[in-house]
Amino acid sequence: MPYKEKPIEKKYFTIGEVAKELGVATSLIRFWESQFTFISPKKNKKGNRKFTQEDLKKIKLVYHLVKEKGYTLQGAQEHIKNHKETISSEAEMITSLKKIRGFLEEMKSQLP
Repeated sequence: MPYKEKPIEKKYFTIGEVAKELGVATSLIRFWESQFTFISPKKNKKGNRKFTQEDLKKIKLVYHLVKEKGYTLQGAQEHIKNHKETISSEAEMITSLKKIRGFLEEMKSQLP
């Protein structure tokens, strides 16, 4: 049985990487951090933010609620507060569905 190398997963992301992945400005990420207390990335000695996978999931959830669903900031905060127990699974589900959609769109584009 051949050895299959496991892909390396990054542990930390810079604010620039997070912003690029979502297609938003870094200032928006900082703003959301100030508005949503559950987004709290670690900071190094220089004060640079280091986002974990968990932080990324939370930011993607905020992005989904505000940018895709059209929630106001207050509405998104209330939704998150009222659904604390399902937040993590909801964020994971959104990510998974987006990956599946991307895969299906790629397959569709390859059809004759």
